Amino acid sequence: MKYKFFAVLLPFLFFLGACQNNTVEESETVENESTENIDDAEISDENSEEIAQEDEEVEYLYEINPETFSVVPMNEEADEKLALLTFDDAPYGNSLKIADALEANDLSAIFFVNGMYMEDDEGFEVIQELHERGFEIGNHTHTHLNLGEQSEEVQKEEIMKTNEMIEEAIGESPRFFRAPHGVMTDYTKSLLEELEMTWMNWSFGYDWVSEYQDASALTEITLNSPYLSNGANILMHDREWTAEAVPAIIDGLDEMGYKMVDPKLIVNRYDIEE
Repeated sequence: MKYKFFAVLLPFLFFLGACQNNTVEESETVENESTENIDDAEISDENSEEIAQEDEEVEYLYEINPETFSVVPMNEEADEKLALLTFDDAPYGNSLKIADALEANDLSAIFFVNGMYMEDDEGFEVIQELHERGFEIGNHTHTHLNLGEQSEEVQKEEIMKTNEMIEEAIGESPRFFRAPHGVMTDYTKSLLEELEMTWMNWSFGYDWVSEYQDASALTEITLNSPYLSNGANILMHDREWTAEAVPAIIDGLDEMGYKMVDPKLIVNRYDIEE
């Protein structure tokens, strides 16, 4: 009878021991995973802090002249010959081709967005890609209305709706605004002041004129414009003929000694005002 009892008990003891070992192993696994998660969280926090520090440590070199909208160096002793490239009405279908031409020359630009072109997935993703590739994203209103002909309510909606779409796409609000047709109102200016956004018009631009809606003609007039001078804020648009002209325009400006300004180094004037 005693032997039968041990015969029955022995398998149970082995089973109990195995369960205890599994429990210990599972406990160690959970503990290791927990430790790894903590380590990962610490690494993630460290990376976030490093990214934040990098953002805070941007050394702005340029600003926009509020009267002429030209780009001027913040260091008065700088003597570089400057030009800023800007593209309105993005993403109309040619933004990525323009971006490719800029990147091929290690250059950047501002893409001013009409929110109506971000309403489908393709347009939304184009703006995300432009941002990820390092291009500055600006606000050009939602439907490209002449703000001087709109009520304050409509003006606000045109600006705020696109701001919200841009922020949803890239995780940050735009720093710069450009009004369609360059038309600003007192209300628009006060709203942008509340939003702490710098607005700018341009020095010159020709690709919206019918006779220059050809790559060769656009290149010729851009490089020979009487308004092309140091600090020029050059207006272009997301259009096929413009995309075709960009490489030659870049080459021509370079041959003339112009340095194309990286918009990331242009300060939003509200960042330096007390």
